Amino acid sequence: MSEQGSARDASASSLYLTIAPVAISAAIYISIFLILRKSHRRFYAPRTYLGSLRESERSPALPTGLLNWFGAFWKISDYHPLQHQSLDAYLFLRFLKILVVICFVGCCITWPILFPINITGTAGKKQLDLLTYANINNSTQYNRYYAHVFVSWLFYGFVMYMVIRESILYINLRQAFLLSPMYSNRISSRTVLFISVPDDYLDQAKLRKVFGDSVKNIWIAGETKELDDLVKERDKEAFRLEKAEVKLLKLANKARLKAIKKGAADERAEAPIDAEAGSLAARWVPPKKRPTHRLGFLGLVGKKVDTITWCRSALEHLIPDVQKAQDAYRNGNYKKVNSVFIEFTTQAEAESAYQVLAHHKALQMTPKYIGITPGEIVWSALKVSWWQRVVRRFAVIGFISALIIFWAIPVGVVGIISNISSLENIFFLTWISKIPEVILGLVQGLLPSVLMSILLSLVPIVMRLCAKLAGEPSLSRVELFTQNAYFAFQVIQVFLITTLTSAASAAAYTIFQHPEQATSLLSENLPRASNFYISYFIVQGLGIAASILSQVAGFVIFNLIYKYLSGTPRALYTKWAELSAISWGSVMPVYTNIAVISITYAGIAPLMLGFATIGISIFYLAWRYNIFFVTDTKVDTRGLIYPRALKQLFAGIYIAELSMVGLLATSVAIGPLVLMIVFLVFTALLHTTINSALDPLLYNLPRSLAEEEIARNRDGGSIENGEKDVIDGEGATNGSSPATGKGKKVSMFAKFFKPWEYCDYETLRKLVPHDGNDVYNLYTDEVERDAYYPPSVTSGTPLLWIPQDPLGISKQEVNDTSKVIPITDEGCTLSDKNKIEWDTETVRPPVWEEKIHY
Repeated sequence: MSEQGSARDASASSLYLTIAPVAISAAIYISIFLILRKSHRRFYAPRTYLGSLRESERSPALPTGLLNWFGAFWKISDYHPLQHQSLDAYLFLRFLKILVVICFVGCCITWPILFPINITGTAGKKQLDLLTYANINNSTQYNRYYAHVFVSWLFYGFVMYMVIRESILYINLRQAFLLSPMYSNRISSRTVLFISVPDDYLDQAKLRKVFGDSVKNIWIAGETKELDDLVKERDKEAFRLEKAEVKLLKLANKARLKAIKKGAADERAEAPIDAEAGSLAARWVPPKKRPTHRLGFLGLVGKKVDTITWCRSALEHLIPDVQKAQDAYRNGNYKKVNSVFIEFTTQAEAESAYQVLAHHKALQMTPKYIGITPGEIVWSALKVSWWQRVVRRFAVIGFISALIIFWAIPVGVVGIISNISSLENIFFLTWISKIPEVILGLVQGLLPSVLMSILLSLVPIVMRLCAKLAGEPSLSRVELFTQNAYFAFQVIQVFLITTLTSAASAAAYTIFQHPEQATSLLSENLPRASNFYISYFIVQGLGIAASILSQVAGFVIFNLIYKYLSGTPRALYTKWAELSAISWGSVMPVYTNIAVISITYAGIAPLMLGFATIGISIFYLAWRYNIFFVTDTKVDTRGLIYPRALKQLFAGIYIAELSMVGLLATSVAIGPLVLMIVFLVFTALLHTTINSALDPLLYNLPRSLAEEEIARNRDGGSIENGEKDVIDGEGATNGSSPATGKGKKVSMFAKFFKPWEYCDYETLRKLVPHDGNDVYNLYTDEVERDAYYPPSVTSGTPLLWIPQDPLGISKQEVNDTSKVIPITDEGCTLSDKNKIEWDTETVRPPVWEEKIHY
């Protein structure tokens, strides 16, 4: 036996010592969640009642007991987010569910065959390594590799079928939703954004000639820097005035409460209409104690002024200046930039304009986008010219590539730590052998997983910044860019670099002594690197999933900000009404990478599939609760995160096949090697065929179905409420396929293997929600006119909101300040403890604005 083989094998002890602390922390997190969920509805179930949500967006309330809520939670249909939130939310949960199915079926395929074959191998491995490919003796048992090849064929084939199946289902679901009147009549569905428009086409008359009579509105983007600065200054002074008014009221009320404690009468007075400005407040707050600020740098230096008086004076000039600049922009008096929003009368006309070639020159009036809502536009990206866009794209790709490459250094260190016991024979690392087994197990199991999570936390922020610098015009495109870039980072750094460094460090000393054995030693140690990912899955599945469910850090931060750092009614309401959102671009790649790792190790170390099944299942439950009851969708990609994630699973198949080819080559198993190469070629051909066949349907809407939908609506056809159909058809179960509505019971087997028949357009159309709104009259004339103007052009003067106080000072301040800017003291009061109080459940505050679904 080699010296490497005599090194301590801590795989099992690392596993036990990883599970123990993670299970304890998970139990603590879950206990905190179960306790706090009962009494803190705002944080753990805001979607059941929050006033900022429409009735159609809310979730059913759960029982408030410690554990009795789970049954009701599990009975809620999986289609619930599809009806009450967004396509993205539903498809994210579906993706996790599909990964669970893939990993579970992988266990059923690989374990009965590969476990007995690996366990009875004669390579002398121990503990968890006994279950891996490495335990096959390539000198005497090379025929056993045929089993690994054929099992891998079966599993990889199943993964490819699932990708194709889900892509077909997504196409039908996307078409059913986006072609329904509820979506097709939205202005974003009828508006196309053209980038890099030539200067001579920045003319409404010429654009109407190009696109014909179907054009309804045109918005030519323009330079708004001066207007942006004016609006920013106006809002800054307005909210400074609001804070000062609130501070003045609190100071006066504090003085009143102090006087009452000393035995004075509780005075409650109202100022006469003709009273001098600030006369009531002056009785309680001397001039020296009124809110003030300095006019110099950051308010730290310069002349000290009375904030309320100064802000009123400033706003008297700023508000008319902003209005004048906004009117000038609306009248066309601005510098145009090379981007245009064109609204068409129908979705079909918009899709036609989106799908045809708009200009005869290269890189002109392209790229183009449809379905972008006004609130998600990255306005700075619209100014980027075609050549800058090309240069920026290459620069960003180069930067991300460099980031991935150089990030290999800290990630490689983590990989080495995961196999540190294998380095004890190196002369300056002999002290490793003196570390107690328990400590070594923690170092090799828990520590690398925690370090990896910390290393990855900042990467998505950098990726999003890169996306905006590259010229992505909307937040949804930024998320899709981040999804691709972060997935590449995850696969290369979290998987490939860590795997290779772990395997190389395990064999480093022996390779140093016997360089000629490098390939055979790496093939022997590569399967053993799976031990790190078993620990990684445990940390992710138990620890991270439990923290996602309990959100302890978020709970503490929310309460600190709401109770102690929100000093105005507006700040309180904003914090109360704003739901947390999921960042798809950084969340999806984590689970896609877990699937890639599982697929890759399926034929090498099949035990991984079991841990992946358990880990992703726990994640599914945690995210299911959060999506149903806690989070909201802020950035809507209209489901495009889903096909992108499905396609990325092919990376796992390719890496798995190449790994098998490499392992079989180093094991000199010629027959199995040839078979694996054949399957690799088959995979590439199938992948190419799938892409060419399905890609046009993934990103475009067909004219044939659009015409059918128009005819159906013309004939008076109605949209069914999807959730009712699902419940009636499936008894409110968690089935992954909707009811067929054909009057006969269809077997689960048929639904699963014939999605083109039982999950077709007509079936999935029944899932489209109908919230009772008039889908043909969604917008007022003003809303439609201003839809794609820059935010600073449509930004109205803010309504200031202050609390009503017992002394009546707020009434006088409202009277005085309203001469300059709108202000109200309705819906909020100062309590006897000098705290701001407002009705959080029954009354909508004055600053509430109804959400417009563009």
